[in-house]
This record gives sequence, structure tokens and C-alpha cells, in this order.
Amino acid sequence: MILTVTLNPLLERRKFFDEVELGKSHRCKNEIYAAGGKGINVSRQLNKFGIQNTAFTFLGGNNGKILRSVLTNEKINFTVQSTKSETRAAELIIEENHKRVTTFFGLNNDVTYEEAEEFKSKLDKMIQNCSIVVFSGSAPSDSANSIFPYGIELAHKYDKISILDTYGSHLEDCLNAAPTAVHNNREELEKSLGISLKSEKEIRAYMNDLYSKGIKLIFITDGDKPFYAAKFDFHYKITPPEVDVYDATGSGDSFVAAIAYGLEKSMVFDEFIRIATAAGSANASKLETSAVTVEEYSGLLELVRIEQIGKKMKIIDDTPKY
Repeated sequence: MILTVTLNPLLERRKFFDEVELGKSHRCKNEIYAAGGKGINVSRQLNKFGIQNTAFTFLGGNNGKILRSVLTNEKINFTVQSTKSETRAAELIIEENHKRVTTFFGLNNDVTYEEAEEFKSKLDKMIQNCSIVVFSGSAPSDSANSIFPYGIELAHKYDKISILDTYGSHLEDCLNAAPTAVHNNREELEKSLGISLKSEKEIRAYMNDLYSKGIKLIFITDGDKPFYAAKFDFHYKITPPEVDVYDATGSGDSFVAAIAYGLEKSMVFDEFIRIATAAGSANASKLETSAVTVEEYSGLLELVRIEQIGKKMKIIDDTPKY
């Protein structure tokens, strides 16, 4: 079973229009609630892959009550730590004629120190009962900054695979805790850590630095552009397929879900990085977030280009000789 951990969940209010003209009043065609937050997106995508999982998150206030109902309706298995403050919400304006989505985020949930400590206590028990734990998304408050590093240390303690996909002020502490695998968007890394990753040389040097910390799998994506990955100290350049982009929100989460899926199924690196890249691209071509089907990503698999760069892995022929 895979555990996903989301510290900053999101209640999405999606309003649909044909198109929107600034400065004028509009009446939407349709309005729905949806569940957001990076780890919750990963759980939704894992459901599409047919992988048993549980989402662990904070929920509070009226928005939290609505989000509970949305998660139940989506058949996302979840466990929560309650908060006194309101779960954050966002308004999504969807212009169907232009395939354009504009998002207005509300305030973060103000998680208290006591709530964060209770979350950690529950996390200890939950990690013992999973095979892989995925730590995704931002921390809503300073009080929650210690949760991901603590969770990664628990994963080491209980010999579990940990996957990290976060950004912000707690990122460096998370990386120093040495998760098994790391995914980041290039720009998020640059902003969070104050580093430059403009060139292949800089990116590869940084991946070597992460490997020296004990991180075994590294994925630094860059939207629809070619990106870089590392398995131990072997480096790869991956070119994603071209798609007609509708909404790229959740593409990184579909990518991470596919990495977790591949590790859970003991796939080889080339196989699951191909699926992850295809799933991320397929997600960007549709409006629904992190709900890519096998049929949708399968048609893109052959369009993913994987190139090994730098140090080459030796292939040993262990075929029995008679």
C-alpha cells in the first residue's frame, strides 16, 4: 500500500464559461467542487493505475467538510488530522472556448504546532503499514515545516521507500533527510534554494550533490521541455512527447504517481520513467487533474526519448552458456 502525505490540501471551486472578458459580469455554465493538493492528486492518479493507497492530510472548517465529501465521492481513501483553521480554497475559471484555466488561490491553512505534532504521531503509525510513502506539496505554515523531514527519517527507520516532491523554505531540510527519490520542477528548485540550474552542466552537478546525500533517484523536470534524471550516479536526458496543452496542473503529480507505481511493481528504471513522462504529458492535454488512464498514456510511450549521458552503465551478458 502507498501512503501519500499532503500538508496543504485544496478545495477547488471550478466555474465553467465559454469565455471571459475582463471588466464584465459573467454567469457560469456549470460549477463543481474538486479536490486538490499535490499528494491528493497523486492518490487520484494511483487509483487510475489500480494501486491501493491512502491520502493523509489536514482538514478544517467548512471547506474541510466539503473536501471530505468530495474525496469520498471520488473514492479516494483518506485519513485526516483536524485543524482549527479553515482549509484553503481556490476559484478556477475555466474558459472552454480557449482551453484556458485561471486560478485564484485563497489563504493557506494555519496549522498550529500542536496539530503538526499530532500529525507526526499518526504519521509514525501509518508509515509502518505502507510500502512507499510520497511526501507532496508545500507546507502551509512554519509549524508544519518539520513534518516532511521527520517523515523521511521514519521511512528510513522502518525501511520504507520515500518519494519527495516539495518546495519552499523546508526543502533543504527535506533533502538533507535523504529520501529515496526526489522530483522537482527546475524553477521551483532555483527559487527555493537560491541556486542556478540553467545549463546541463549545472543540473548534472546538482544531481551528483543530491546523490552524495544518499538520494538514489532524482528527477528534475521542466514543463514540456527536455529534462534530466539520475539513477544513482548514472544520468539521463528525457524528451517528453509534444501534446496540445489544456491544463498542465497536476502533470508533476501524475509523473510522481507513475514513479511510485513503477517502484511498487518493481519495474526497471527505463520502463517507469517512460510511463511517468507519458502520464505527465497526457495529463497536460486534458482538464481533469491527475486522472490519466492507461489508454491515454500508452499512446505516448513510444514518443518518449531517453538518452543516457555522461557515465555509461555497463550491460553484462549473463545468458547461460551451454
